[in-house]
Amino acid sequence: MDDSFDTEVRAAGSVPRVTRSAATARDVRGPSALLGFDDEPPPRLIVDPPLAEPLAAGKVFIQYRTENMRVLPVFGTGALDVSPRVGHVHITVDDATWHFIDASGETVVVVGLAPGPHRILFELADPTHRVIDSQTVRFTVPG
Repeated sequence: MDDSFDTEVRAAGSVPRVTRSAATARDVRGPSALLGFDDEPPPRLIVDPPLAEPLAAGKVFIQYRTENMRVLPVFGTGALDVSPRVGHVHITVDDATWHFIDASGETVVVVGLAPGPHRILFELADPTHRVIDSQTVRFTVPG
């Protein structure tokens, strides 16, 4: 016997009639994304080159996305057990001794760089700041 139901819509004030259906939500949508899976694929970082038009004006706009990890401002060991996985991105400009963190998933904007070649390192990190994946973007700010 199936445990799913269909509800018949009736005129306002009437009582809906419940009937059985063959498809459950799990049958249609698959397993819940809110539960962890032992076989989750590893997180992955994809970084685009800077957008051409802003770069021509000396402004660096870089879009990125992740696979198998959501970028959110959630930190600490307690967040390691969250599924789907959560993390953030460390961003280092030109081998600086420091980096900043992006936890928005939005376009990264860097302005004020001197004309010439530059590089920005993007590191996908878990909530404890352990780096999982990285990509470096190289570009030249026009003179």
